[in-house]
Amino acid sequence: MPILRQRLDLNTVKPIGLTDLTDLIRHWVRGSGIRDGLLTISSPHTTARITINEREPGLQGDMVRFLEGIAPRGAGYAHDRDTVDDRENAHAHLLALFLSASESIPVVNGEPALGAWQSIFFVELDGPRRGRKVDLQLMGEG
Repeated sequence: MPILRQRLDLNTVKPIGLTDLTDLIRHWVRGSGIRDGLLTISSPHTTARITINEREPGLQGDMVRFLEGIAPRGAGYAHDRDTVDDRENAHAHLLALFLSASESIPVVNGEPALGAWQSIFFVELDGPRRGRKVDLQLMGEG
């Protein structure tokens, strides 16, 4: 069974934001030659996550406002007083507790098996950032 891997590079522009990866991932899966299998999408970052949800601008704004309300930036977190990279980003680490670093999606007939309203998002929690990564791994049969 072949195993294919791809790394995507992203630059983000907002402190908290969602980047829709659906079309890019669909294109890669279609060109892979894999007809049936399993796709895993993962973020190697502790302050960025992967999620599946609906792509609708109002809802995306609601999601960002919801996340901002759960763990507000600059709320006196201990990690912000003793940073490892001069970024006061404790809020981003705390938000990451509620999201997954990866998602796995079946591939059926050469397509990611997403529902009619589902899209795949990279969720930036500590932006803006350059050089963000998303790892794709696809296993299956042609």
